[in-house]
Amino acid sequence: MADLRVGILGYGIGGRVFHAPLVAATPGLVPAVLTTSSNAAQARLDHPDAVVVPDADAFFAHAGELDLVVVSTPNRTHVPLALRAIEAGLPVVVDKPFAPTAAEAARIVDAAKAAGVGLTVFQNRRLDSDFLTVRKVLESGRLGDVFRFESRYDRWVPKPKDNWREFGDPAEAGGLLYDLGAHIVDQALQLFGPVTRVYAEVDRRRAGVQVDDDVFVALHHANGVRSHLWASALAGTQNPRFRVLGDRATFTKFGLDVQEPQIKAGLRPGDDGWGVEPASDAGKIGVGNDVKTVPTETGRYEQFYAQVRDALRGEGDFPVDPASSVEALRVIEAAHRSGVDGTVVTL
Repeated sequence: MADLRVGILGYGIGGRVFHAPLVAATPGLVPAVLTTSSNAAQARLDHPDAVVVPDADAFFAHAGELDLVVVSTPNRTHVPLALRAIEAGLPVVVDKPFAPTAAEAARIVDAAKAAGVGLTVFQNRRLDSDFLTVRKVLESGRLGDVFRFESRYDRWVPKPKDNWREFGDPAEAGGLLYDLGAHIVDQALQLFGPVTRVYAEVDRRRAGVQVDDDVFVALHHANGVRSHLWASALAGTQNPRFRVLGDRATFTKFGLDVQEPQIKAGLRPGDDGWGVEPASDAGKIGVGNDVKTVPTETGRYEQFYAQVRDALRGEGDFPVDPASSVEALRVIEAAHRSGVDGTVVTL
C-alpha cells in the first residue's frame, strides 16, 4: 500500500519537534510538504525528500498531492488554515489549542462534517507516560472512590519570551491557560467527564508580561470529583505532577513525561528507552507509610499518528474527537471569565 502523503503547515517547535518526526516514524505516512518562512534549511536537512515551501499559498498549490494536512502554526491561524484544508477536501490534524474560542472550534467541526472529511486535534499528552499511569491506577480501583484530582504542569521561565505565545492580543490565544491549560484541562475532562462549575485564579507575575503566566483552575465535575489544576512559569522547585485522592488510598507521581526531550535529543519511537521515564520518578500509592511503587507506563506518542493513518485508510477512528477539544475550550473560556471576575462560572 502506497504511503500517505502528509503536508505540515508550520515548522516551529510543533512541526519540527512533534509532527514531522512522528509522521516520519509512522509506517505508511511520509512528510511530503513542509511550510516554513524561517526554518527552511533545517526542514530540508531533516526531511530531504519533502518539498519545502514558504507560505500557505505555496502549500495549498500542492493540495492535490496530499492525503492529510497538519496545522501547526501560531494559534491565531488555526481556524483559517483548518477551514482552507477542509475546503480543499483534505483531512486535518489541528495542533492545540484547537482555536482561540469554542465557537470558532465548533465552526471547524461543522465545516468538516459538512465536507465529509476527517478532523482531529493533537492532544498528544493523552499519551504521556504519567497520564497513562494515572489512567491505569484509576482503572485498578485501588484508590476507592476518587474525590479529588490534582495536576501540575510547572516550568521555570523567569523572563518572558518574544514570541506569539506571550503576546497580549486575544486572537493569539497566548498565555499558560491556553498553552499548558489545553493539556491539563483536557486530561481532567478525559478522566472525570463534564464540568458543571469553574473557578480560576489567572495572574501575570513576571515583569512586563502581557499574558497569564501563573494559573490555578478548580473544576467541579458532574460526577462529583473536583479537579485542581496548576500551571506556572515561575515554579522553581519540583512539585507533584499528579496527586489523586480516593477514600481508600492516595496516588502521587513526580516527574514529567520524557518524550518531548527525547525527540529533541534525536530519539524516535522504537529506539531503546523511548517513552521510558526514570525509575526514580515512579509514583506511589497507599496510606501513610504503607505505600507501594507503581511502575510508570511507557509513553506512546507514536500511537496518535498510527491511529490517524488507520482512520485515513478506513480502518478505525481518528484518535481525538474534536468535540472534546471544543468542550475543553468552553472550560478554558470559563476559567478566563472566573479569573477576571473572581466568581464561580456555571457551565
